[in-house]
Amino acid sequence: MASQDWVDKDFYAILGVSKDASEADIKKTYRKMARKYHPDQNQGDEAAEKKFKDISEAYSVLSNAEDREQYDAIRAMGSGARFSAGGSGAQGSAGFDDMFGGLFNAGRSSRSSRGGGFDASGLPPEFADIFGSAYQGYQQPRPTKGADRNAQTTISFAGSVKGTTIGLKEPSGEVIEVRIPAGIKDGQKVRVRGKGQPGSAGPGDLMVAVHVKPHDFFGRDGDNIRIHVPVTFPEAALGADITVPTLDGESVKVRIPAGTPSGRTLRVKGKGIKTSKATGDLLVTVDVVTPQKLNKEAEQAVRDFAAATDDGDPRAELAAKAKL
Repeated sequence: MASQDWVDKDFYAILGVSKDASEADIKKTYRKMARKYHPDQNQGDEAAEKKFKDISEAYSVLSNAEDREQYDAIRAMGSGARFSAGGSGAQGSAGFDDMFGGLFNAGRSSRSSRGGGFDASGLPPEFADIFGSAYQGYQQPRPTKGADRNAQTTISFAGSVKGTTIGLKEPSGEVIEVRIPAGIKDGQKVRVRGKGQPGSAGPGDLMVAVHVKPHDFFGRDGDNIRIHVPVTFPEAALGADITVPTLDGESVKVRIPAGTPSGRTLRVKGKGIKTSKATGDLLVTVDVVTPQKLNKEAEQAVRDFAAATDDGDPRAELAAKAKL
């Protein structure tokens, strides 16, 4: 601060104390006013912020004995005094600065060396316990990561089984490549790092919800794949080896045990969904097909079969089971 500032500003009036106020009174008054006008309590209030700076400046001078003595001496010269930088031909106008400049600079240097000045928060050290941490946080907010963004896409059943890569087009024209891992389930999300909203600690991520189109033949059950396979009555009754398709495009043989009823499910190990963590199975449900048309020979064969197996009523126990 230049000595001219000390003449123009009445630090006693700014703090609202008398010129003979004690150090304790000055400290007490400043503490009260600092609480009232602190930026944390008046965010966005420019008048309060200016008031806080003024009272802090006043306290920085009046709370130090050397600075207060110099200030009182300069004020005693009268507020009508004015100063200039001085130079050749300006000897009469530079006297006031010459008189107090060295003393003022020495006093400020001494105070600075003993750590009596204000810290980065604009507060004297004796009030750091009151405002220091909070005000530093106010001045220097913690860096935060940008918010995540959300998007969604629909892929084929094959894409979900084998994995695929899609492109999402931004409004700016940028195309973001999204790698869909093999085995992803309908509704799962894929994270694309660094493609979210910007932030002081780095951008957020892009979260892509993946929807999978159903398949006409294959159905998913966790990591297992379910299929329904039709078999003839003779195959179900006598047993048979049948061939069924799998996800990898190849076929696998399945043994139908003799006497297999319609609706029974057979398991083929390791022929389901393959992920980085596990491999599912192929679940084959047998559907026994009833012929819609029979020629005379086939019809007679069925009648002969019915006569040969007429040894019991398969519905004999239904009445007992149906009792309430």
